[in-house]
Amino acid sequence: MTAAAIPAGVATGVGSWPGTDPREAAAVIVGELPGLPHLVELPGRGVGADTVGRASALLVDMRFDITPRGYRLAARPGGVSRRARDLLRTDLDALQEAWENAGLRGSGRPVKVQAAGPLTLAAQVELPHGHRVLTDRGAVRDLADSLAEGIAAHIAEIAARLETEVVLQLDEPSLADVLNGSLRGASVLNTVPALPEPEALSILDAVLAPQRVATLVHTCAHRPPLDFLRRTAAGALGFDLATLSGTAGLDAVGEALDAGKHLVLGMVPTTKPGTAQNWRDIAEPGARLMDRLGFPRAELARRVTVSPACGLGGAPLSWARDALRLASDTAKAFAQDPESLVPQ
Repeated sequence: MTAAAIPAGVATGVGSWPGTDPREAAAVIVGELPGLPHLVELPGRGVGADTVGRASALLVDMRFDITPRGYRLAARPGGVSRRARDLLRTDLDALQEAWENAGLRGSGRPVKVQAAGPLTLAAQVELPHGHRVLTDRGAVRDLADSLAEGIAAHIAEIAARLETEVVLQLDEPSLADVLNGSLRGASVLNTVPALPEPEALSILDAVLAPQRVATLVHTCAHRPPLDFLRRTAAGALGFDLATLSGTAGLDAVGEALDAGKHLVLGMVPTTKPGTAQNWRDIAEPGARLMDRLGFPRAELARRVTVSPACGLGGAPLSWARDALRLASDTAKAFAQDPESLVPQ
């Protein structure tokens, strides 16, 4: 399966969703995002339900425990790991029920699943002695290998349950900090050195390359390292369009498109704007982006998927629903008549 399997001209979600009811969340996502629904995360349920904690349910022969500072690698399975696995199993059951209720089994429509990427896990999870995993290169490699194996099994289960193709999204919100060396160490007196880009690329690709599905790397970083992401094995790059600024950012997007990458553009804000917005307000920046890059607007229908700017776990449920509808309406505009969005 290649990057072309990531649908263009449709909308999808980033991952997290408000509330604690997985059946309600799955029903909304499948109903509102028919082109590319996703397995939601419900961080409101607490430990083991957030992006990093869920990874404990995916890793092979590695588990997390919880400390006052966050997650830590544990010597043996404990309450955090069991809770993460139970929550993931509940979410999968809810998605399967919503999928079947919508009559999507055998429809050929893909589904997207998310997992924290290896660099973010290495940045956010501690070793047993309290330092970040990122400070131990051997531990980082072990973590990446474990994650790659666990994700492959996770994808195989979802594909079998839903009888459909799967798109994998790796979430790397800490990627820029890893590359910039801006992470604090175990105390305020030390920092974690920047990870050289070639090494970071090798670690990320160690998880991406073995997967036999379409792959996407997403980051909500304020300054997304798009040039780095372009060089990964991922077929698609996801980022908040509002973070794109300056010539360097535009050049990086243009180079990504030239390299054949698909774009998942975060275009709908995660919080309700102070003034009412419609799909045209959301769509215009995408049209202007293609104009500035010198690409035909038809590329919006061929190479772009629309999403909220980031996860919606912290949004009111009413706005989360509105955000998905705006994303869907924007994607329809891209697919139907992008030339009419704004004067060229």
